[in-house]
Amino acid sequence: MARGGINKALVQKARAALIARGVNPSIDAVRIELGNTGSKTTISRYMQELESADVRPQAHPDRLSDELTAMVSQLLKRVLEEGNEALAQERVSHEQSVAALNQRISDLDAELKNSKQITASRDAALIAQAEELRICQSSLQAEITRNARLSQSCADLELRMQEKDGHVRSLEEKHTHARDALEHYRTAIKEQREQDQRRHETQLQQVQQELLQLQQALMVRQDELTRLNRDNERLLSEARQHSKLAHQNQDAMKRLEGDLGLAHMATARAEGAKEMLQEQLVTVKNTNEGLSSEISSLRANVVKLSQELADTTKALKICRGEQPDMTGES
Repeated sequence: MARGGINKALVQKARAALIARGVNPSIDAVRIELGNTGSKTTISRYMQELESADVRPQAHPDRLSDELTAMVSQLLKRVLEEGNEALAQERVSHEQSVAALNQRISDLDAELKNSKQITASRDAALIAQAEELRICQSSLQAEITRNARLSQSCADLELRMQEKDGHVRSLEEKHTHARDALEHYRTAIKEQREQDQRRHETQLQQVQQELLQLQQALMVRQDELTRLNRDNERLLSEARQHSKLAHQNQDAMKRLEGDLGLAHMATARAEGAKEMLQEQLVTVKNTNEGLSSEISSLRANVVKLSQELADTTKALKICRGEQPDMTGES
């Protein structure tokens, strides 16, 4: 079987071209005419088939003069040398082009790998930032819940403070009334004593009798006064306790207000972090879109270069196959 795409028609064409130029169509000459392709066994078999089928007398180099034969041989040698030189130059140029294309493809592959690595790292960073954003959102929700709870606690404390203030005012009013009653009682006793002393000069007997009565009444009044004093001391003690409780509640209110301020500050920081993460997320998305477009462009360039390489290879094969005919025409 023929190798390298050699068939009987190509052998016949090369043989006819050699005969037309006056060259002996030997196996080596036919093989050179075919561009040094095909096996000599296959060419010999095709030559035998063509010679057995060709009834025309074959041209022989002996029919030509020595001078013409030498000129033809020299011309053939020169044509072959020039053709081989041009073919060699074309091969060198094509090999350089192929090497440049292979280098370009290697560079593009490296750029594509680098772009994939950058995209993977940015995807990982984007996932990490999304996780941080989720954690910040969870923290923000927890802070909002805590703020709501603190606000409710503050409202409850304010209500309790109002109730305590009302109770303290009520106790203060009671204490004021008790003090006024005591003063009134003391004033009444003083007036009564002054009246008794004025009557003492004129009504000593009556005063003594009345003094006994007054002493008894005084004992009763003293008991009442003692009871009032006790009530007054108890009210004062309760007032002190309520005042102390009010101070404690005020301290608690101040601590809660401080905690609330810290919570507001934490909420503000969380909002700022959230906005910054959202801006970074938008930037990363835009960068990924730009990288995707660059990767698509690189892939299109790789496809284009592959097509150019295929076209160049095809043109080289065509050039190798048609070079002997071009030499013959020269």
